Amino acid sequence: MRIAIVGATGNAGTALLRRLHEQQAQRPDTLELVGISRRLPDQSAAPYGGVEWHAVDITDDDGGRLRAALAGVDAVVHLAWILQPNHDMAALHRTNVTGTANVLRAAREAGVGHVVCASSVGAYSSSAKEPRRTEDWPATGIPESHYSRHKAEQEALLDRFEAENPATAVARLRTALIFQGAAGSEIGRYFLGPLIPRLLPGHIRLPLLPIPAELVFQAIHADDAADAYWRILDRRATGAFNVAAEPVITPVELARLLHARRWLPIPLWLLRMAVDLSWRLRLQPTDAGWIAMAEGAPIMDTGRAREVLGWEPRASSLDAIREVLEGLGMGRGTAGSPPLKPRNRPGMDLADR
Repeated sequence: MRIAIVGATGNAGTALLRRLHEQQAQRPDTLELVGISRRLPDQSAAPYGGVEWHAVDITDDDGGRLRAALAGVDAVVHLAWILQPNHDMAALHRTNVTGTANVLRAAREAGVGHVVCASSVGAYSSSAKEPRRTEDWPATGIPESHYSRHKAEQEALLDRFEAENPATAVARLRTALIFQGAAGSEIGRYFLGPLIPRLLPGHIRLPLLPIPAELVFQAIHADDAADAYWRILDRRATGAFNVAAEPVITPVELARLLHARRWLPIPLWLLRMAVDLSWRLRLQPTDAGWIAMAEGAPIMDTGRAREVLGWEPRASSLDAIREVLEGLGMGRGTAGSPPLKPRNRPGMDLADR
């Protein structure tokens, strides 16, 4: 099987390469890997070796280079997505939505038989946190969040592609928040900016955690998301799959993870206002749409992935968050990957990365 990964150097892509290399070791000569990314990795660093790499910008409307990279491919996994610069909505839409359309067009023209796309819990429309929602809950997004709107547009593109190309197997993985220690530096840059993570101690401890009671969410370790992708590929599975680990993260659980002495419930409007103002002043890079999405995103039922794919997460959601918090505080990353590069801290020894 020849598998192409679009966005292969990012958080999920790096984890998927690790998982596919494991399968290669078990099934020598049965898997060929193609990596597609805007910036090529250092192929001497794991897991980027043993991959046929193509430097492609998926916003290129011509699509010739992307189509050539997908020639002879049996399956493509589309993971490419950007979160910044979120002051430039046109740039985000061009990569996330137009880029997805370009990948789907190239896959069709190259005759790829299986298309697997990274969706998200963020694609779903607003819901109460109970009951848990299965894959038939509307994936029409939360208007206040650009991430959610773009994921909903991506879902609509997949629906149209699936209807127009019935011979192509199409699957989408709707993941919870994906964490791993090796993405700590990247996650810190994207959500806290370049300065704040440098001021954090290696092990984060807070005297007080002031967050609203409504911020209840799910998380998953990147390796468990990667295993779900592999199972979809291996079974040539189709349709949507929710994946998330247990337990559901509440403010109380989050306070424990951050070693906070106390959780202080605050009004949701106050957090939104503080985040929006600091974003507008460019003090930090997270816009208030993320708060709206955290409030409205449902808690997903993962029964279909367990039944159809035989999937079970190995890491708990608490372990995944604990690992990324440590990675964020220490500036950990993945050597060889441009987006996952470790953060250099004054006096930081290479062995600490």
